[in-house]
Amino acid sequence: MNNEEQTIHEFDLNIIYEYFSKTERQGPGSPEETLKALGFIDGLTEKSKIADIGCGTGGQTMVLGKNIPCEIIGVDAWHGFINQFNQNAQIKNFQDRVKGIVGNMENLPFQEEEFDLIWSEGAIYHIGFERGLNEWRRFLKQGGYIAVTENTWFTEERPAEIQEFWQKIYPEIDTIPNKVAQMQNAGYLPIASYILPETIWTDYYAWQKLRRESFLKKYKGNKIVEEFLVSQQYEAELYYKYKAYYGYMFYIGKKV
Repeated sequence: MNNEEQTIHEFDLNIIYEYFSKTERQGPGSPEETLKALGFIDGLTEKSKIADIGCGTGGQTMVLGKNIPCEIIGVDAWHGFINQFNQNAQIKNFQDRVKGIVGNMENLPFQEEEFDLIWSEGAIYHIGFERGLNEWRRFLKQGGYIAVTENTWFTEERPAEIQEFWQKIYPEIDTIPNKVAQMQNAGYLPIASYILPETIWTDYYAWQKLRRESFLKKYKGNKIVEEFLVSQQYEAELYYKYKAYYGYMFYIGKKV
């Protein structure tokens, strides 16, 4: 890769980071849904240990920290997100037991059977649902839990436009029965799988509308930024048009 390509690549990443920074969450979700999922997990105490993989700025992690008095480690590849994460933990006075570290979910710096719970909202797609379930399993204690959200088809068939869009962006998108089977095949007892409400998407796209407007003003004439914003707007438009066919699911499993 030459220097020009490297510079463009870094600029793209910086734009994406800036776009999603200073927000509570970097993907669809809500405190209510985090708590609902947490309700399916038994046996957590102050001696338990949790990893939140792809934690972003820690919106969901702080909900976990408020409701479980144990050690929680958040992992994300973005230094900026982790800086915000640790600032948020300090504001909430969680800093002694909730901390964020910079790390790659493909090469996590953890010991085997270190955790009682692995959490990942809106992030496992970076490594792939099936791969994540299989590779992260070794970090769980026997009987430990994994809880992840994943974009999923609700129907066996869907219109070509939305099929082609998601197939290009995330080829691993699949139906609910297939996702549950993948979890079971990876060595987990499926505990719960349920659809997250439309409001997590509508709220997510609502703040993006305001962010796109401010970005267009700040980066007026910048083609890279404009193309990125068009892609984000198109994704939102497709959701409103085809939300009957897909959305986020919470999948919760127990290591067996």
